Amino acid sequence: MARAAILGAGFIGDFYAYSINGRRGRDSVGVIWSRSAERAEAFAAKHGIPRWTTSMHDAISDPDVDVVIIGLPNNMHLEAVRIAASEGKNVFCTKPLGRNAAEAFEMLRLVEKAGVIHGYLEDLVYPPKTMKALQAVRSGAIGQVTWTRSRETHPGPHSAWFWTKEVSGGGVLLDMGCHCIEIARNYIGKDIKPAAVMCWADTLVKPIDAEDNALGWVKYENGAIGQFEVSWTFRGGMDLRDEVMGTEGTVWINNFLRTGFEMFSAGGKGGYVAEKAESEKGWLFPVGDEAAELGYIDMFADMFGSLERGVLPAETFYDGYIVNEITDACYRSARSGKWEPVELKVWRGREKTERISIVHDYDDEHILVKEETLPDGRVKKILKNRKTGEISELSL
Repeated sequence: MARAAILGAGFIGDFYAYSINGRRGRDSVGVIWSRSAERAEAFAAKHGIPRWTTSMHDAISDPDVDVVIIGLPNNMHLEAVRIAASEGKNVFCTKPLGRNAAEAFEMLRLVEKAGVIHGYLEDLVYPPKTMKALQAVRSGAIGQVTWTRSRETHPGPHSAWFWTKEVSGGGVLLDMGCHCIEIARNYIGKDIKPAAVMCWADTLVKPIDAEDNALGWVKYENGAIGQFEVSWTFRGGMDLRDEVMGTEGTVWINNFLRTGFEMFSAGGKGGYVAEKAESEKGWLFPVGDEAAELGYIDMFADMFGSLERGVLPAETFYDGYIVNEITDACYRSARSGKWEPVELKVWRGREKTERISIVHDYDDEHILVKEETLPDGRVKKILKNRKTGEISELSL
């Protein structure tokens, strides 16, 4: 049984505590830290946590604490990791790992030097539907992945620090693009090197310094593309969707907004509906088990299971660092308007990756480009001559 210290008594801390304490499992939260004594005490009472404190060092160094869980504003991650590493404590950190790649790389260096277990809390690669899809993709069910498209949009975050660039490190590109980028890496293959990015980011609606909308394309060495669409100005709730296109199939996943659970309320007295829901009246789209649907339950099962076995989880600080390098490149691209290279200080995947290539032989002279059944029942084949490259068609 592992005992955790949660740093941060805010919105994400609630999800973490519900996921760990609310499942009557072997692991538990032993201490909660907040800068506010009032919030720390209230959080402890709500989640049945035996101890609260306003001293970060005391929370981390508590001899009963096996792992430190960081659910803090982005500008505090490095400080918390530095203390945890100095105390030899295992540490799990929320996304994004750093405000930039330099901070993320320093955090990776600290935990690896200390020899502790480290986990990157990227919940959106852990929803049950995503995990099932990843299993199918990795088994070859849709062939080689050529293109992923991940969308996360909602009306904007819930706390002031997100909107303050000096604290957060960026706007929606960093806050939500990090989710989409890591989802794509999992589908395309985390051992395939990200090569270059093209990104548009702008402030269209909100009176803030950072961007509130962004689109981007991450090109990988094998030719695959990871596309992301993120917005803090989308109206109508939170829209989480992923699409995966392969040479032999396709995956579509809708994690939020259209969940298969729809309800109409004329009175509007239902209270909380789901994260980022904008109304409690009219047609509503509740979520049955929000912590499970957003991946927190399976994420912590992986994190604590790895801790128990003394091995690294599926998502580590190294993954968080790679994501930060990609987002840094996206910001460079948004400024330059050009494809920008992803500059990695360390790469632990394949050194050389062959481009995606699927060849279907038709006969000794031709390669099959496409086969299609027409409305009149004929089968049309598009062929390419192996020697001349000429494209022809054949109807049967």
